[in-house]
Amino acid sequence: MKFTYMIQRPEMVRTFLQQQEFSKRTISAIKHNGALLVNGQPVTVRKQLAINDILEVFLSEETPSPNLNPFYDTLTILYEDSYLIIVSKSAQQNCAPSRDHLHFSLVEQVLGYFNDRKISLTPHIVTRLDRNTSGIVVLAKHGFIHHLMNQIKIDKKYLCICQGLLDGEGFIDAPIARHPESIIQRQVSRLGKASQTRYEVLEHIGNRTLCEVKLLTGRTHQIRVHFQHIGHPLVGDDLYGGKDETYHHQLLRCIQISFIHPIKNQKIVINDRYDAIETIFNMI
Repeated sequence: MKFTYMIQRPEMVRTFLQQQEFSKRTISAIKHNGALLVNGQPVTVRKQLAINDILEVFLSEETPSPNLNPFYDTLTILYEDSYLIIVSKSAQQNCAPSRDHLHFSLVEQVLGYFNDRKISLTPHIVTRLDRNTSGIVVLAKHGFIHHLMNQIKIDKKYLCICQGLLDGEGFIDAPIARHPESIIQRQVSRLGKASQTRYEVLEHIGNRTLCEVKLLTGRTHQIRVHFQHIGHPLVGDDLYGGKDETYHHQLLRCIQISFIHPIKNQKIVINDRYDAIETIFNMI
């Protein structure tokens, strides 16, 4: 992966790279397994740059973890460029391998997609979804891009179906902390981190409510915990009181992600929304 810059003021290559958010680790990796060119000539990080110099930065190649087992299955790609790949994940698939689900994770599926196309890249998960939450997931194609994505604000919207009837719009402002008796479960607690969720009711389906939800903060299980807190747990969410005989995972889907691209400096808006209620029930 290569980046090209036209220099606007005299300074050392190392200083310039640091100003572009290259970490010490990334700069070290470039020195050992990448390349730096100024006006087409190899240089070191100690090279003094002049105005209008052209600096080319070739990132070092990354080797995927040996714990990842790439597999080959149809991947639903919503957006792809030289730096990012944004996909739609189904429910009942991990974003990354876990102790209970060692294989067939989304990151391994993306790695299989890269390998199948002879692309020497390593996927890095930027936005995660719970195993049983479906929808949009953003992955970076290099650790440096992952680092840049972690510096920017990413807005997310979800669809969810909760138990009971809600009306209009709502704002949930309730801090969330880890449950004292679980390493997985969260709970509303005055000792927790500030957590804010907005929702808008879209439709009633029997004694259930379809809502569009926007996260103002990004806590683990935030939507699930907040809807339990207001007495309307998500349908199928047995961890937070929404156990259902028909649906064995929470009916929750990430339908939109938007952010300013850290390289292209353009606003990216990705949608993955199913408008038909029947389709949401079948696909979520």
